[in-house]
Amino acid sequence: MLMHAPRALYIHIPFCTNKCHYCDFNSYVLKGQPVDDYLDALEREMEITVSVLPPDDIRTVFVGGGTPTVLTPPQMERFLKAVRAHFPIADGAEFTMEANPGTTDPEKLAAMRAGGVNRISFGVQSFDNGLLERIGRIHNVDDVYRSIGNAREAGFDNLSIDLMFGLPGQTVGLLSDSVNRALELELPHYSLYGLKVEENTLFHALYERNELPLPSEDDELAMYMLLIDKLTAAGFRHYEISNFAKPGYESRHNTTYWRNEPYYGIGAGAHGYAKGERHINVKGVQPYIDKARMQLPRLETNPVSEEEAMEDFMMVGLRLLDGVSGEAFAGQFAGQAIEDVFGPQLRKLLADGLLERTGAPGGGYRLSKRGIPLGNEVFGAFIGE
Repeated sequence: MLMHAPRALYIHIPFCTNKCHYCDFNSYVLKGQPVDDYLDALEREMEITVSVLPPDDIRTVFVGGGTPTVLTPPQMERFLKAVRAHFPIADGAEFTMEANPGTTDPEKLAAMRAGGVNRISFGVQSFDNGLLERIGRIHNVDDVYRSIGNAREAGFDNLSIDLMFGLPGQTVGLLSDSVNRALELELPHYSLYGLKVEENTLFHALYERNELPLPSEDDELAMYMLLIDKLTAAGFRHYEISNFAKPGYESRHNTTYWRNEPYYGIGAGAHGYAKGERHINVKGVQPYIDKARMQLPRLETNPVSEEEAMEDFMMVGLRLLDGVSGEAFAGQFAGQAIEDVFGPQLRKLLADGLLERTGAPGGGYRLSKRGIPLGNEVFGAFIGE
Protein backbone atom coordinates (compact mmCIF):
# COMPACT_ATOMS: atom_id res chain seq x y z
CA MET A 1 0.00 0.00 0.00
CA LEU A 2 1.09 3.60 -0.56
CA MET A 3 2.92 4.80 2.55
CA HIS A 4 4.22 8.21 1.45
CA ALA A 5 2.92 11.32 3.18
CA PRO A 6 -0.29 12.70 1.64
CA ARG A 7 0.06 15.25 -1.14
CA ALA A 8 -3.61 16.22 -0.92
CA LEU A 9 -5.31 18.19 1.85
CA TYR A 10 -9.02 18.35 2.67
CA ILE A 11 -10.29 20.91 5.20
CA HIS A 12 -13.87 21.03 6.47
CA ILE A 13 -15.76 24.23 7.30
CA PRO A 14 -19.06 22.95 8.74
CA PHE A 15 -21.13 26.15 8.71
CA CYS A 16 -24.06 26.95 6.40
CA THR A 17 -26.60 29.73 6.15
CA ASN A 18 -29.30 27.01 6.30
CA LYS A 19 -29.67 23.24 6.03
CA CYS A 20 -30.88 22.00 2.64
CA HIS A 21 -33.67 19.42 2.66
CA TYR A 22 -31.50 16.64 1.15
CA CYS A 23 -28.24 17.32 3.03
CA ASP A 24 -26.72 14.80 5.43
CA PHE A 25 -23.24 16.36 5.41
CA ASN A 26 -21.65 17.35 8.70
CA SER A 27 -22.94 20.93 8.62
CA TYR A 28 -24.58 23.35 11.04
CA VAL A 29 -26.54 26.58 10.61
CA LEU A 30 -24.09 29.46 11.07
CA LYS A 31 -26.09 31.66 13.43
CA GLY A 32 -24.70 31.58 16.97
CA GLN A 33 -21.79 29.26 16.12
CA PRO A 34 -18.31 29.87 17.64
CA VAL A 35 -16.65 30.39 14.26
CA ASP A 36 -13.46 32.02 15.57
CA ASP A 37 -13.01 29.29 18.17
CA TYR A 38 -13.46 26.76 15.36
CA LEU A 39 -10.74 28.43 13.31
CA ASP A 40 -8.48 28.31 16.41
CA ALA A 41 -9.16 24.56 16.64
CA LEU A 42 -8.41 24.06 12.92
CA GLU A 43 -5.03 25.75 13.39
CA ARG A 44 -4.30 23.53 16.38
CA GLU A 45 -5.22 20.38 14.44
CA MET A 46 -3.01 21.49 11.53
CA GLU A 47 -0.12 22.09 13.93
CA ILE A 48 -0.44 18.66 15.58
CA THR A 49 -1.03 16.89 12.25
CA VAL A 50 2.16 18.14 10.59
CA SER A 51 4.19 17.24 13.68
CA VAL A 52 2.82 13.68 13.69
CA LEU A 53 2.80 13.20 9.91
CA PRO A 54 5.17 15.71 8.27
CA PRO A 55 3.86 16.73 4.85
CA ASP A 56 5.38 16.37 1.44
CA ASP A 57 4.63 19.21 -0.97
CA ILE A 58 0.85 19.58 -1.11
CA ARG A 59 -0.37 19.39 -4.69
CA THR A 60 -4.11 19.80 -4.11
CA VAL A 61 -6.18 21.52 -1.42
CA PHE A 62 -9.96 21.24 -1.16
CA VAL A 63 -11.96 23.31 1.33
CA GLY A 64 -15.45 21.83 1.68
CA GLY A 65 -18.42 22.07 3.96
CA GLY A 66 -20.89 23.23 4.83
CA THR A 67 -20.32 26.42 2.92
CA PRO A 68 -16.76 27.71 3.46
CA THR A 69 -17.69 31.05 1.89
CA VAL A 70 -19.92 31.96 4.86
CA LEU A 71 -16.65 33.01 6.56
CA THR A 72 -16.26 36.79 6.68
CA PRO A 73 -13.39 38.28 4.63
CA PRO A 74 -11.17 38.69 7.77
CA GLN A 75 -11.95 35.10 8.86
CA MET A 76 -11.22 33.87 5.33
CA GLU A 77 -7.92 35.73 5.26
CA ARG A 78 -6.91 34.32 8.65
CA PHE A 79 -7.95 30.76 7.73
CA LEU A 80 -6.05 30.70 4.42
CA LYS A 81 -2.96 32.21 6.05
CA ALA A 82 -3.01 29.36 8.61
CA VAL A 83 -3.22 26.73 5.86
CA ARG A 84 -0.12 28.12 4.17
CA ALA A 85 1.71 28.49 7.47
CA HIS A 86 1.40 24.78 8.26
CA PHE A 87 1.37 23.04 4.87
CA PRO A 88 3.91 23.55 2.06
CA ILE A 89 1.64 24.26 -0.92
CA ALA A 90 3.47 23.38 -4.14
CA ASP A 91 3.78 25.85 -6.98
CA GLY A 92 0.96 25.17 -9.40
CA ALA A 93 -1.14 23.35 -6.79
CA GLU A 94 -4.89 23.14 -7.36
CA PHE A 95 -6.60 24.98 -4.47
CA THR A 96 -10.39 24.54 -4.54
CA MET A 97 -13.04 26.09 -2.33
CA GLU A 98 -16.72 25.19 -2.33
CA ALA A 99 -19.09 28.16 -2.45
CA ASN A 100 -22.79 28.84 -2.37
CA PRO A 101 -24.10 31.36 -4.90
CA GLY A 102 -24.84 34.60 -3.08
CA THR A 103 -22.02 34.18 -0.53
CA THR A 104 -19.15 35.44 -2.71
CA ASP A 105 -19.01 39.23 -2.79
CA PRO A 106 -15.95 40.94 -4.32
CA GLU A 107 -14.24 41.52 -0.94
CA LYS A 108 -14.47 37.84 -0.01
CA LEU A 109 -13.31 36.71 -3.45
CA ALA A 110 -10.31 39.04 -3.14
CA ALA A 111 -9.43 37.43 0.21
CA MET A 112 -9.72 33.98 -1.35
CA ARG A 113 -7.56 34.93 -4.31
CA ALA A 114 -4.91 36.52 -2.10
CA GLY A 115 -4.91 33.41 0.10
CA GLY A 116 -4.09 31.09 -2.78
CA VAL A 117 -7.51 29.75 -3.84
CA ASN A 118 -7.51 29.25 -7.62
CA ARG A 119 -10.58 27.08 -8.22
CA ILE A 120 -14.17 27.55 -7.02
CA SER A 121 -16.93 24.95 -7.04
CA PHE A 122 -20.40 26.50 -6.81
CA GLY A 123 -23.34 24.48 -5.47
CA VAL A 124 -25.94 25.60 -8.03
CA GLN A 125 -28.08 22.39 -8.20
CA SER A 126 -30.70 23.84 -10.60
CA PHE A 127 -31.53 26.82 -12.80
CA ASP A 128 -35.21 26.62 -11.82
CA ASN A 129 -36.18 28.92 -8.92
CA GLY A 130 -39.19 26.81 -7.97
CA LEU A 131 -37.08 23.68 -7.75
CA LEU A 132 -34.39 25.49 -5.75
CA GLU A 133 -37.01 26.53 -3.20
CA ARG A 134 -38.44 23.01 -3.08
CA ILE A 135 -35.07 21.48 -2.15
CA GLY A 136 -34.28 24.10 0.49
CA ARG A 137 -31.69 26.20 -1.32
CA ILE A 138 -31.75 29.89 -0.36
CA HIS A 139 -30.09 31.25 -3.51
CA ASN A 140 -31.90 31.99 -6.76
CA VAL A 141 -30.81 31.90 -10.39
CA ASP A 142 -29.85 35.60 -10.39
CA ASP A 143 -27.43 34.85 -7.53
CA VAL A 144 -25.75 32.22 -9.72
CA TYR A 145 -25.09 34.63 -12.57
CA ARG A 146 -23.92 37.37 -10.20
CA SER A 147 -21.58 35.00 -8.31
CA ILE A 148 -20.01 33.60 -11.49
CA GLY A 149 -19.56 37.17 -12.79
CA ASN A 150 -17.97 38.30 -9.52
CA ALA A 151 -15.60 35.32 -9.56
CA ARG A 152 -14.48 36.03 -13.11
CA GLU A 153 -13.93 39.70 -12.32
CA ALA A 154 -11.82 38.66 -9.31
CA GLY A 155 -9.56 36.68 -11.66
CA PHE A 156 -10.92 33.14 -11.25
CA ASP A 157 -11.18 31.16 -14.46
CA ASN A 158 -11.14 27.61 -13.07
CA LEU A 159 -14.81 27.40 -12.06
CA SER A 160 -17.15 24.46 -11.62
CA ILE A 161 -20.82 24.11 -10.77
CA ASP A 162 -22.80 21.22 -9.30
CA LEU A 163 -26.19 20.30 -10.74
CA MET A 164 -28.57 17.67 -9.33
CA PHE A 165 -31.02 15.36 -11.07
CA GLY A 166 -33.71 13.02 -9.80
CA LEU A 167 -35.13 15.82 -7.61
CA PRO A 168 -38.76 15.82 -6.43
CA GLY A 169 -40.97 17.33 -9.09
CA GLN A 170 -38.11 17.52 -11.58
CA THR A 171 -38.81 16.47 -15.17
CA VAL A 172 -36.44 15.60 -18.01
CA GLY A 173 -37.47 18.91 -19.62
CA LEU A 174 -36.63 20.96 -16.50
CA LEU A 175 -33.25 19.29 -16.28
CA SER A 176 -32.56 19.86 -19.97
CA ASP A 177 -33.27 23.58 -19.51
CA SER A 178 -30.91 23.75 -16.51
CA VAL A 179 -28.12 22.04 -18.44
CA ASN A 180 -28.57 24.39 -21.39
CA ARG A 181 -28.32 27.40 -19.09
CA ALA A 182 -25.32 25.91 -17.32
CA LEU A 183 -23.53 25.36 -20.63
CA GLU A 184 -24.22 28.96 -21.68
CA LEU A 185 -21.91 30.01 -18.81
CA GLU A 186 -19.01 28.33 -20.69
CA LEU A 187 -17.35 26.96 -17.57
CA PRO A 188 -14.53 24.38 -17.80
CA HIS A 189 -16.05 21.85 -15.34
CA TYR A 190 -19.47 20.50 -14.36
CA SER A 191 -20.43 17.98 -11.66
CA LEU A 192 -23.83 16.29 -12.04
CA TYR A 193 -25.21 14.27 -9.15
CA GLY A 194 -28.31 12.15 -8.71
CA LEU A 195 -30.31 12.74 -5.53
CA LYS A 196 -29.80 10.17 -2.78
CA VAL A 197 -32.41 10.27 -0.03
CA GLU A 198 -30.26 10.00 3.10
CA GLU A 199 -31.39 9.32 6.66
CA ASN A 200 -31.63 12.27 9.07
CA THR A 201 -32.78 14.66 6.33
CA LEU A 202 -36.13 16.34 5.77
CA PHE A 203 -36.41 14.51 2.45
CA HIS A 204 -36.06 11.17 4.23
CA ALA A 205 -38.90 12.05 6.60
CA LEU A 206 -41.07 13.04 3.63
CA TYR A 207 -40.08 9.87 1.75
CA GLU A 208 -41.08 7.72 4.73
CA ARG A 209 -44.50 9.42 4.70
CA ASN A 210 -44.80 8.90 0.94
CA GLU A 211 -44.80 12.68 0.45
CA LEU A 212 -41.72 13.00 -1.78
CA PRO A 213 -42.71 12.99 -5.49
CA LEU A 214 -39.51 11.54 -6.96
CA PRO A 215 -39.10 10.86 -10.70
CA SER A 216 -39.43 7.24 -11.77
CA GLU A 217 -36.31 5.11 -12.20
CA ASP A 218 -36.79 5.28 -15.97
CA ASP A 219 -36.99 9.09 -15.87
CA GLU A 220 -33.92 9.28 -13.64
CA LEU A 221 -31.96 7.11 -16.07
CA ALA A 222 -33.19 9.27 -18.96
CA MET A 223 -31.95 12.34 -17.06
CA TYR A 224 -28.51 10.82 -16.56
CA MET A 225 -28.18 9.79 -20.21
CA LEU A 226 -29.37 13.26 -21.29
CA LEU A 227 -26.60 14.82 -19.18
CA ILE A 228 -23.97 12.61 -20.78
CA ASP A 229 -25.23 13.36 -24.29
CA LYS A 230 -25.44 17.13 -23.79
CA LEU A 231 -22.08 17.54 -22.05
CA THR A 232 -20.12 15.32 -24.42
CA ALA A 233 -21.75 17.00 -27.43
CA ALA A 234 -20.56 20.33 -26.00
CA GLY A 235 -16.95 19.12 -26.00
CA PHE A 236 -16.63 18.00 -22.38
CA ARG A 237 -14.78 14.86 -21.41
CA HIS A 238 -16.85 12.52 -19.24
CA TYR A 239 -13.88 11.62 -17.06
CA GLU A 240 -15.70 10.30 -13.98
CA ILE A 241 -19.20 8.94 -13.47
CA SER A 242 -20.56 12.30 -12.26
CA ASN A 243 -17.99 14.74 -13.66
CA PHE A 244 -17.29 16.44 -16.97
CA ALA A 245 -14.37 18.72 -17.86
CA LYS A 246 -12.65 20.51 -20.66
CA PRO A 247 -9.16 18.99 -21.20
CA GLY A 248 -6.83 19.94 -18.35
CA TYR A 249 -9.63 21.03 -16.00
CA GLU A 250 -10.38 17.66 -14.38
CA SER A 251 -10.55 17.90 -10.56
CA ARG A 252 -7.05 16.91 -9.49
CA HIS A 253 -8.03 16.74 -5.82
CA ASN A 254 -10.96 14.39 -6.30
CA THR A 255 -8.81 12.25 -8.57
CA THR A 256 -6.67 11.62 -5.46
CA TYR A 257 -9.67 9.87 -3.90
CA TRP A 258 -10.51 7.99 -7.08
CA ARG A 259 -6.93 6.76 -7.35
CA ASN A 260 -7.07 5.57 -3.71
CA GLU A 261 -4.11 7.76 -2.76
CA PRO A 262 -3.50 9.20 0.73
CA TYR A 263 -4.85 12.58 1.86
CA TYR A 264 -4.99 14.70 4.99
CA GLY A 265 -8.44 15.35 6.48
CA ILE A 266 -8.70 18.37 8.80
CA GLY A 267 -11.79 19.72 10.59
CA ALA A 268 -14.98 18.52 12.27
CA GLY A 269 -16.16 15.23 10.77
CA ALA A 270 -13.33 15.18 8.21
CA HIS A 271 -12.02 11.87 6.89
CA GLY A 272 -8.34 11.23 6.20
CA TYR A 273 -6.27 8.35 4.80
CA ALA A 274 -2.55 7.93 5.40
CA LYS A 275 0.04 5.30 6.32
CA GLY A 276 -2.47 2.47 5.98
CA GLU A 277 -5.06 4.04 8.32
CA ARG A 278 -8.35 5.84 7.79
CA HIS A 279 -9.64 8.29 10.36
CA ILE A 280 -12.83 10.22 11.06
CA ASN A 281 -12.78 13.33 13.22
CA VAL A 282 -15.25 14.25 15.96
CA LYS A 283 -18.31 15.70 14.21
CA GLY A 284 -19.90 18.26 16.55
CA VAL A 285 -18.53 21.82 16.44
CA GLN A 286 -17.98 22.30 20.19
CA PRO A 287 -16.78 18.71 20.82
CA TYR A 288 -14.29 19.19 17.97
CA ILE A 289 -13.08 22.50 19.42
CA ASP A 290 -12.68 20.98 22.88
CA LYS A 291 -10.78 17.91 21.71
CA ALA A 292 -8.51 19.75 19.26
CA ARG A 293 -7.19 21.92 22.10
CA MET A 294 -5.44 18.87 23.57
CA GLN A 295 -4.90 16.26 20.86
CA LEU A 296 -5.84 15.13 17.38
CA PRO A 297 -9.66 15.34 17.42
CA ARG A 298 -10.28 11.77 16.27
CA LEU A 299 -13.63 10.04 16.54
CA GLU A 300 -12.07 6.81 15.31
CA THR A 301 -8.99 5.51 13.52
CA ASN A 302 -9.02 2.18 11.70
CA PRO A 303 -6.22 0.23 10.05
CA VAL A 304 -6.90 -0.65 6.41
CA SER A 305 -5.93 -4.19 5.49
CA GLU A 306 -4.30 -4.84 2.15
CA GLU A 307 -7.42 -6.74 1.03
CA GLU A 308 -9.67 -3.79 1.91
CA ALA A 309 -7.31 -1.35 0.18
CA MET A 310 -7.42 -3.49 -2.96
CA GLU A 311 -11.22 -3.49 -2.94
CA ASP A 312 -11.22 0.29 -2.46
CA PHE A 313 -8.76 0.66 -5.35
CA MET A 314 -11.17 -1.12 -7.68
CA MET A 315 -14.38 0.52 -6.46
CA VAL A 316 -13.14 4.10 -6.61
CA GLY A 317 -10.82 3.60 -9.57
CA LEU A 318 -13.58 2.30 -11.80
CA ARG A 319 -15.52 5.53 -11.19
CA LEU A 320 -12.98 7.09 -13.53
CA LEU A 321 -13.88 6.52 -17.16
CA ASP A 322 -10.21 5.75 -17.90
CA GLY A 323 -10.59 2.93 -15.39
CA VAL A 324 -7.85 1.12 -13.48
CA SER A 325 -4.45 -0.02 -14.71
CA GLY A 326 -2.45 -3.09 -13.83
CA GLU A 327 0.65 -0.93 -13.45
CA ALA A 328 -0.98 1.34 -10.84
CA PHE A 329 -2.35 -1.70 -8.99
CA ALA A 330 1.08 -3.34 -8.88
CA GLY A 331 2.60 -0.04 -7.75
CA GLN A 332 0.26 0.20 -4.77
CA PHE A 333 0.33 -3.48 -3.86
CA ALA A 334 3.90 -4.75 -4.01
CA GLY A 335 3.87 -5.93 -7.60
CA GLN A 336 0.71 -8.06 -7.41
CA ALA A 337 -1.26 -8.58 -10.61
CA ILE A 338 -4.80 -7.27 -10.74
CA GLU A 339 -6.01 -10.49 -12.43
CA ASP A 340 -4.49 -12.70 -9.74
CA VAL A 341 -6.49 -10.91 -7.06
CA PHE A 342 -9.77 -10.18 -8.88
CA GLY A 343 -9.77 -12.61 -11.80
CA PRO A 344 -13.25 -14.15 -11.23
CA GLN A 345 -14.96 -10.77 -10.80
CA LEU A 346 -13.23 -9.27 -13.81
CA ARG A 347 -14.07 -12.23 -16.05
CA LYS A 348 -17.75 -12.13 -15.03
CA LEU A 349 -18.07 -8.37 -15.52
CA LEU A 350 -16.36 -8.64 -18.91
CA ALA A 351 -18.71 -11.46 -19.91
CA ASP A 352 -21.72 -9.42 -18.76
CA GLY A 353 -20.57 -6.51 -20.91
CA LEU A 354 -20.21 -4.13 -17.93
CA LEU A 355 -16.41 -3.80 -18.17
CA GLU A 356 -14.04 -3.63 -21.10
CA ARG A 357 -10.28 -3.98 -21.39
CA THR A 358 -8.06 -0.94 -22.02
CA GLY A 359 -4.55 -0.47 -23.31
CA ALA A 360 -3.39 1.01 -20.00
CA PRO A 361 0.15 0.13 -18.84
CA GLY A 362 0.14 -3.38 -17.43
CA GLY A 363 -3.35 -3.92 -18.85
CA GLY A 364 -6.46 -2.19 -17.57
CA TYR A 365 -10.22 -2.23 -17.19
CA ARG A 366 -12.92 0.41 -17.40
CA LEU A 367 -16.69 0.65 -17.39
CA SER A 368 -18.23 -0.11 -20.76
CA LYS A 369 -20.88 2.18 -22.21
CA ARG A 370 -23.45 -0.30 -20.90
CA GLY A 371 -21.72 -0.40 -17.51
CA ILE A 372 -21.65 3.37 -16.88
CA PRO A 373 -25.28 3.68 -15.71
CA LEU A 374 -24.86 0.39 -13.78
CA GLY A 375 -21.72 1.51 -11.96
CA ASN A 376 -22.95 0.61 -8.48
CA GLU A 377 -23.54 -2.97 -9.60
CA VAL A 378 -19.96 -3.12 -10.88
CA PHE A 379 -18.42 -1.58 -7.74
CA GLY A 380 -20.41 -3.91 -5.50
CA ALA A 381 -18.81 -6.92 -7.20
CA PHE A 382 -15.52 -6.11 -5.45
CA ILE A 383 -16.84 -5.71 -1.90
CA GLY A 384 -15.92 -8.41 0.58
CA GLU A 385 -13.99 -10.44 -1.95
